[in-house]
Amino acid sequence: MAKVNLGGVEIEVDEDGFIVDPNVWNEKVAQALASTEDVPNMSEEHWKVVKYLRDYYQKYNIAPMIRKMCKDTQVDLKHMYELFPTGPAKGACKIAGLPKPTGCV
Repeated sequence: MAKVNLGGVEIEVDEDGFIVDPNVWNEKVAQALASTEDVPNMSEEHWKVVKYLRDYYQKYNIAPMIRKMCKDTQVDLKHMYELFPTGPAKGACKIAGLPKPTGCV
């Protein structure tokens, strides 16, 4: 596992750049991760999705299915891809500090 500096914090990441320990995540880390996922500025809508992902992960210890995420956040799939160009599973989950979701390529 590699260590990278994200938001001024040295963090261990896997080979795809996902944080190994979600507990080291904070908003500065999220901003740094966002810049690696083609999201130069985090809007209120980005934060809504990211906070939803973190809350869901803390409750269930897994990332939600994309359909559930779209339904619960009221962000349709097309717009989700506009917010997170690398994809809601890869980009949004990485920015939220979650481990790489199962089935994510």
